[in-house]
Amino acid sequence: MNREDLEHIIRASSDVTDEYEFIIIGSQSILGPIPYPEDVFKASAEADIYPYHAPQKADEIDGAIGEGSQFHETNGYYAQGVGPGTAILPSDWISRVHRVQNGNTNDRVGYCLDVIDLFLSKAVAGREKDRAFCIALIEFGHVDTQKAINMVAQMPIDVEAQRRLRATIRRWAGGAQ
Repeated sequence: MNREDLEHIIRASSDVTDEYEFIIIGSQSILGPIPYPEDVFKASAEADIYPYHAPQKADEIDGAIGEGSQFHETNGYYAQGVGPGTAILPSDWISRVHRVQNGNTNDRVGYCLDVIDLFLSKAVAGREKDRAFCIALIEFGHVDTQKAINMVAQMPIDVEAQRRLRATIRRWAGGAQ
């Protein structure tokens, strides 16, 4: 998926839900802060999205432009309607979002996670694909690992989980040199 594909998803999500603002989480939120990232970050065909002020409408997005839909078959990419609880994020993540709004979105707004918040949400999820994504973020210089380690305290996870997350980030940083 590229930036123009994400803009299309924002526009189509608005058409489906009649909403104006959307939150994009997951790997493709990188297209907000880094509109033209390295290819490794554009591998996914889906954008995780929900209406900012009406997250319950995410099912409408999933049904109309989700996986297996005519939209997906036509474009080769799709929207995954998700909810606010899908990603574990630092407490102040909303203050760092990157606004995607232009003619391609019909002036509708997509708020994409900042790279550090995306990194932390992927790191805490801890799946193999998330690990590879996070290591690539470090390798390409998109994440300052010390800043990430310092921000772990803002993650809504218990103290032991925070300790493990810091150790994981240190391990990844050591391997990414």
